[in-house]
Amino acid sequence: MKRTLFVLLTLLLGLALAQFPLTLTDDQGRTITLQKPPQRIVTMLPSATETICSLSEAACRRIVATDQFSNWPEMVRNLPKAGGLINPNPELIVALKPDLVIVNSPRIVDTLERAGLTVYITRPQTYADIFRTARVYGQMLGMRAEAERLVARIQAEVFALESQAAKAKERPTVYYEIDPTPYTAGPSSFIGTLIEKARGQNIIPAELGNFPKISPELVLQRRPQVIVVTHPEVAAIKNRPGWAALPAVQQNRICAFSGEATDLLSRPGPRVAQGLRLLIGCFHPELR
Repeated sequence: MKRTLFVLLTLLLGLALAQFPLTLTDDQGRTITLQKPPQRIVTMLPSATETICSLSEAACRRIVATDQFSNWPEMVRNLPKAGGLINPNPELIVALKPDLVIVNSPRIVDTLERAGLTVYITRPQTYADIFRTARVYGQMLGMRAEAERLVARIQAEVFALESQAAKAKERPTVYYEIDPTPYTAGPSSFIGTLIEKARGQNIIPAELGNFPKISPELVLQRRPQVIVVTHPEVAAIKNRPGWAALPAVQQNRICAFSGEATDLLSRPGPRVAQGLRLLIGCFHPELR
């Protein structure tokens, strides 16, 4: 039995290694080549951290540092933190000698490449990107089967919740505010798709893009029935000129999320179904 298991594991390892060298094109249009599955990975965005860790515990243990916002799963919380989008720490990253760095901005790419590091730029913004990036990470780590299982699990979780939301009697118009600038989420973004799956109607025109900065007057014109807020300045919403007359404010249908709930809603990764559950509860409290 032990010999059979050893042979099976050897075959699986051989199949994984047969996929290398692996050449990929990242979201910046750059081409990178991995000679073998990376064993030391730095992830500079939470969705990458969470997706890799959801492939398997072994995959998660390959991560040697993350950005400052990666806080799930528990095992990544005590890893070295290499800053964020605004304040990255390339010196720390270089010192850790990773064989793959995953970033969401080209800001420090030149510095890292001069140090001989392989850098992959990813910019997941749409619902489809959640599954595309999961498969890319599966390819990179030699874990394609694990990636397909993860994709299937997420899709099944979302489908079950979408079926529950289909029982709702109304489809309220929704304004989703990411920060008080205000930045919002367009219909084609992953958040926009979640709004639709939760049986809501996004008031933002698709032509404005995935995450546009808008004028407050647009919200006044569209008169949303529900407002979703994922930043701390909730009180300011009601005090904006004219906003007190919005149906969402008049009927107190403002859903303010913070902490882990904001993480679930704002990260295009493996916990997206939990974010969908929050939106369904917000739009259709009778279905809770």
